[in-house]
Amino acid sequence: MTTQTGKRKDRETEKMEVQAVAAAQVVVAEEREESHRVICQLTDPEGTPLGSPIFLPETAGPKELQQLVNQLLNNEEKLPYSFYVSDHELAVQLGSYLQKNKVSVEKVITIVYQPQAVFRIRPVTRCSSTIAGHTEAVLSVAFSPDGRHLASGSGDTTVRMWDWNTQTPLFTCKGHKNWVLCIAWSPDGKYLVSGSKAGELICWDPQTGKSLGNPLMGHKKWITGMSWEPVHLSAPCRRFVSASKDGDARIWDVALKKCIICLTGHTLAITCVKWGGDGFIYTGSQDCTIKIWETTQGKLIRELKGHGHWVNSLALSTEYVLRTGAFDHTGKHYSSPEEMKQVALERYNKMRGAAPERLVSGSDDFTMFLWEPAASKHPKNRMTGHQQLVNHVYFSPDGQWIASASFDKSVKLWNGVTGSFVAAFRGHVGPVYQISWSADSRLLLSGSKDSTLKVWDIRTQKLKQDLPGHADEVFAVDWSPDGEKVASGGKDKVLKLWMG
Repeated sequence: MTTQTGKRKDRETEKMEVQAVAAAQVVVAEEREESHRVICQLTDPEGTPLGSPIFLPETAGPKELQQLVNQLLNNEEKLPYSFYVSDHELAVQLGSYLQKNKVSVEKVITIVYQPQAVFRIRPVTRCSSTIAGHTEAVLSVAFSPDGRHLASGSGDTTVRMWDWNTQTPLFTCKGHKNWVLCIAWSPDGKYLVSGSKAGELICWDPQTGKSLGNPLMGHKKWITGMSWEPVHLSAPCRRFVSASKDGDARIWDVALKKCIICLTGHTLAITCVKWGGDGFIYTGSQDCTIKIWETTQGKLIRELKGHGHWVNSLALSTEYVLRTGAFDHTGKHYSSPEEMKQVALERYNKMRGAAPERLVSGSDDFTMFLWEPAASKHPKNRMTGHQQLVNHVYFSPDGQWIASASFDKSVKLWNGVTGSFVAAFRGHVGPVYQISWSADSRLLLSGSKDSTLKVWDIRTQKLKQDLPGHADEVFAVDWSPDGEKVASGGKDKVLKLWMG
């Protein structure tokens, strides 16, 4: 009896020990699991949280995060996203990323999800043709909003239109008395306007290469920029604004063939002008200010101050959709102005989201400012880092990045929502004159005094492609809105076309 009782006790003790060991293993496993989990908060680029903070395993990478974000947003169609921690892309598992970048797991890790373009643009790798025609330097190049046509302005006083398919000259447009300094396509693709060093503007019909009436006169000095009224506000396109060295900006109606409003108030030359998606016009000037105008009577409604020297360049976060209107990567064309206006409005609203339109300014004072003009007259951020004047600023098509080109030979990349510095692209050995984005916001193109073009990869933040070929300074570059080709022009008088 006693022996049996003793045996039973031994078995029970053994069982309890086994259970204790198993429980200890579970606790250890849970602790290990716990230590291999990171508390994360997903947010959109504006900083709006997506749900509450959640524990994610260190093994989670972009693929798992994509599934999670699509699930949390209830996306019927699964959309592609990229993920960023402190402006650096998360391309590996969370654990490896945190270890490599020595990020503390004690705090909540903020992961920003960014929608990606559903299409991919191939980087341009080769010059497909070199087209002679201009007899002086090529000063400006611009693709039409649908990417099918290309125009250039030159020191030889002509505007030329080129046939992209045959890569040959289509029309030589004569009428200017001096250098053609800038050109601008209407977002419905129906007009091209050019401005010269003599101060006159000419509106051209891209179908025939003929001017639509006499030159538009009014400016007393050379034209520094033009911008069309967005097609989602008015279709067919009729109004554009021009800026001049004379300190005035003028609104023109191409149907009436005359200036309808003169915007006066700057005390020195206007260097750049943009017609925003909310209907306001922004002008940047050598008087160090940016002025905002309404467009029914031309009243000054706000002034943005902060720069200590000339304002050289302005860019809007919505610029790509304003430039392309109703045209997108699918290449669809529209039968009526009303349909075009409606599609353009949908594209604009989708791109802008709930956030206000953002403006970035670049200056001779080596700095940039990020503004939300509808919300405040004070800058959202002062962006410093360039060692020389900032020549050109440009938002990526998705509005998530800002690129800046400077005479310090560098191109810099900034967060398009916060204005914080992300990366510097070094490689040019001369001042960088102009930059242009690929339609999917993944690649950036720059043209320089050093005679080269360079393509930079935004994800790796490295040089993707070096494109030598021009014999002299590259003044103008443009990446077609459909993403398929690049055009460049400069001091060597030729137009170069580049492809993937």
